[in-house]
Amino acid sequence: MELTRAKGTEDFPPEKKILREEIVATLKKVFERYGFNPLETPILERYSTLSAKYAGGAEILKETFKLQDQGERELGLRYDLTVPLARFIAMNPQIGFPFKRYQIEKVFRDGPITKARIREFWQCDVDVVGTKNLLADAEIIQLALDALKELSLNGTVKVNNRKLLNEIITYAGITASPEDIIVTIDKLYKIGKKEVEKELEEKGLTEEQRKLIMSMISITGSNKEKQEKLKKKLPKSQGLQEIQEVLQYCKGDVEFDITLARGLSYYTGTVFEIVLKDKSLGCSLGGGGRYDNMIGGFANRGEIPAVGISFGLEPIFTVLESLGKAKKTTTQIYIIPINTLKQSIDLAQKLRSQGLNVDLDLNGRNISKNLNYANKNEIPYVIFLGDVEVKMKKVKFRNMKTGKEQLLDGEVIKQ
Repeated sequence: MELTRAKGTEDFPPEKKILREEIVATLKKVFERYGFNPLETPILERYSTLSAKYAGGAEILKETFKLQDQGERELGLRYDLTVPLARFIAMNPQIGFPFKRYQIEKVFRDGPITKARIREFWQCDVDVVGTKNLLADAEIIQLALDALKELSLNGTVKVNNRKLLNEIITYAGITASPEDIIVTIDKLYKIGKKEVEKELEEKGLTEEQRKLIMSMISITGSNKEKQEKLKKKLPKSQGLQEIQEVLQYCKGDVEFDITLARGLSYYTGTVFEIVLKDKSLGCSLGGGGRYDNMIGGFANRGEIPAVGISFGLEPIFTVLESLGKAKKTTTQIYIIPINTLKQSIDLAQKLRSQGLNVDLDLNGRNISKNLNYANKNEIPYVIFLGDVEVKMKKVKFRNMKTGKEQLLDGEVIKQ
């Protein structure tokens, strides 16, 4: 039998998993700094929940893994963490608002596979439920900027508003549902202007309608200049008013991008995406927006406003790995016993009790092989413990990067 992974899945050996865990830890730290608390929901959801009219829409359902349990109930693997959040809120009406949660878990999509897009992947979400105050939108944008800083990534947050896009589509004289047009506009960053125009033509837009839409979403200038130019054409635009309010709260590298749409149908207002400034990655690092109708639709108790953002662990990992941030081990110190196994075990436990990550030779290898092992795994420090060191109540401590050796005791190592 030939062993192979399921298509669109990956194994992550230690040298990759360590970096991924560090990314998650960094994001958790930022999320909690802003007052968000953790939530966990099941990987499996009722298919009726995932396919509800308030959920992700027809585009995402095409990529949903669907299955049946032994009771012939229709289930699906969650395709994001937002729909399960909406279901959780709807099932727990006692929750006080605003409810601020973060969730870092796997999601699944049966879609096309690319280098940056697999079928089983992690999303790292933060959401504020229960307030229409646009300060919540701005707070999430600031959180995203802080996350970029903590991850040492040179990026920016692009911001737009779905109401504004709807108004532009209406301004172009299009009376049909705007969702199909928005899906195409959302592809501009990936496929370019010509392909977007071609797709709009295929969707039945006249040449005049295409020109109007492209002229509006192609407006250039600073954030303020774009707003002023749009205001001349759409003086009563609610979407533009909301953009202006959100941007006035934001400090940092935020770009008003009229082309930004976000493909999912549940967005109702502000939308945003996190991208690298050098555009070296063919996709965003994360994105989200305001969705004021979804949760109330699930709960059947009126509007429950919400806004959130999802960071993609996979693209963030891809970028940081390319920058050489991966580590081969979490071990800080490796002990090489020289006929001192019992004393070496005692030393390892003493150092571990001090909060250090310590490993020791389990195979009785000679010094040369042990040093090769430490080098191969990029362990920064090695301790040699022989009879001489035991009698002196010292250890020989080597910095593997510099090769420098010195005699130390346990308290010095702790420092």
